[in-house]
Amino acid sequence: MIRTALQRWLAPRPGSIAALDQRMGRSPWLAMVHVVWSIWVFLTPAFSGGAYGYSALWAWLTAVSFPLFLWLYAMSVVQSPRKAYASALGLVALCFALLPWYPSGLSYFVFGCVMLQPRRGHRVLGYLALLVALNAILLGYALSIGYPWQALVWMPTVTAIIGVLVVFERIGRERDAALRLSHDEVRRLAAVAERERIGRDLHDLLGHTLSMVALKSDLAGRLLERDPDAARGEIAEVSRVAREALAQVRRAVSGIRAAGIAAELASAKLLLETDGIAFGYRFEEGFADSALPAGVESALALTVREAATNIQRHARAQRAEVSFGTDGADAVLRIVDDGRGGAIVPGNGLSGMRERIEGLRGRLRVGAGEGGGTLLEARVPLAANDDASV
Repeated sequence: MIRTALQRWLAPRPGSIAALDQRMGRSPWLAMVHVVWSIWVFLTPAFSGGAYGYSALWAWLTAVSFPLFLWLYAMSVVQSPRKAYASALGLVALCFALLPWYPSGLSYFVFGCVMLQPRRGHRVLGYLALLVALNAILLGYALSIGYPWQALVWMPTVTAIIGVLVVFERIGRERDAALRLSHDEVRRLAAVAERERIGRDLHDLLGHTLSMVALKSDLAGRLLERDPDAARGEIAEVSRVAREALAQVRRAVSGIRAAGIAAELASAKLLLETDGIAFGYRFEEGFADSALPAGVESALALTVREAATNIQRHARAQRAEVSFGTDGADAVLRIVDDGRGGAIVPGNGLSGMRERIEGLRGRLRVGAGEGGGTLLEARVPLAANDDASV
């Protein structure tokens, strides 16, 4: 029962720091790593000495306050913003309550100031003003009860530096989370739009073709006794129309599969142009009419995704372009950027691309582009993989 209650209390609430980390694919307990800095609670008496050194009073106050500190800190991580702020203020209050007898409580003050960090929609300047006010109150109170100024002068600097660093790290994480959600939404919308287009094409195609097949079949039936030659001609026409319809349906279905490429192109455009990198793509003549096997289409789409990520992270490029084409019996994907180029260090992403392409009996080549930067070329034989096509 106690375990269940703890799990309920420690479950990340919407808008909490833990929920944000969880949404980014990180452990919701990542922020708890910072508890390691509470080691200063146990080291402070070693520097204070005298009445503020290690003593029975220090041990008793630590035994009482440290579990409370851990609980308040955990609540500031997993609770909704309003309760998290209350917990952070509780840490500050804990410091003020213990300060006459317990210099180690200054560490609780630092944690409290950091966990008052603004959440989404709150201003950083307001947070800095709050830090200034809390530090002024702390300094005035501590000096009034006999703390030397040398023991306090570091406090405003430390809380300001740590607080600002944590705030900007948090803002960066929130932007990453928003960008990831945008990518997922773009892929979903691109796939939906492509499926709707193909649905309309199939409706128009099959409605017209099946009507013609029915009409000519009826005509052939009526001519069968009276004019067998004309009936055979109509049946041959039905056969021709049916074969053409089959070919058109195959092309339309290959368009459905190409929705994966369309979605990855849309996502790559969002990723790169958000980072100030101009992005373009084109389909060379003949590629659009080629029916891509499902495995080939998936491999090329994932190659676009990985390459766009690498360009955004490492290339320092101003422009990137993707082109799809055919060369003989091969489907060819080229991705070029005008970044810094240089030696390519194979990593997990590049190795994954190569394994995926070579698994389809294709080749992946990464080298220098004509105008500098990097050129990535994936070449996959269609005939060797057409067993997965429609």
